[in-house]
Amino acid sequence: MERAPPLAETLIVAAQSLSVRLSTLRFSPPVSHVYNPLIYAWSAHQLYLRRYGASTRRVVFLGMNPGPFGMVQSGVPFGEVAAVRDWLGIESEVHKPEGENPWRPIEGFACSRSEVSGRRLWGLFRERFGTADAFFAEHFVANYCPLAFFDHGRNLTPDKLPAAEAAALRLACDTHLRTLVSALQPQWVIGVGAFAATRAAGALVGSGVRTGRVLHPSPASPLANRGWAEAASGQLRALGVWD
Repeated sequence: MERAPPLAETLIVAAQSLSVRLSTLRFSPPVSHVYNPLIYAWSAHQLYLRRYGASTRRVVFLGMNPGPFGMVQSGVPFGEVAAVRDWLGIESEVHKPEGENPWRPIEGFACSRSEVSGRRLWGLFRERFGTADAFFAEHFVANYCPLAFFDHGRNLTPDKLPAAEAAALRLACDTHLRTLVSALQPQWVIGVGAFAATRAAGALVGSGVRTGRVLHPSPASPLANRGWAEAASGQLRALGVWD
């Protein structure tokens, strides 16, 4: 594989460092399984960083953590398989993780279930910009935390972790976010949902980067189900991120 451009190489090294740091953390019940796509789906994630993280960006969209049928399967933030394969043009081998969760098996790009949040997010960008290259000319999408947590068949979000475990996780993820922002030099970091927006605002104090928030596209949100793309576009226009 050809050497990545210098900025993409910075993002690749930062992601690897975050993955190693997170591998030292331990999580107590009700967490039964932890997935780290930066290990078992590293090939796809590295392709994403190489292809779409090669230069500075005006806007970074920041998600919370991987969804069970999104980045957990594809290795790409908000990585609904069809969007990653067909619009981003990324498809790669995804291995089985150690300690696979039998309630949430890893099928990689063979996963037939759609991650609604990712379908909505990438769908909006496709509708507005047409091509992935046009979108990524000024934008980038990342996740604050690359780990997915499960209570057997139930998805657990990072805000549900015990305080001490959450603090250690935040310390590592805040450091990585600051490295990502230093490399990409965005004017804006937009949290997709309240958790990501709060973490971005806290981690980037004093950086000069402006932070904001859009509604999370989760199907668990009644507001998102009434027209997420229109709501998010309106919020971005109100912030002055989009015209």
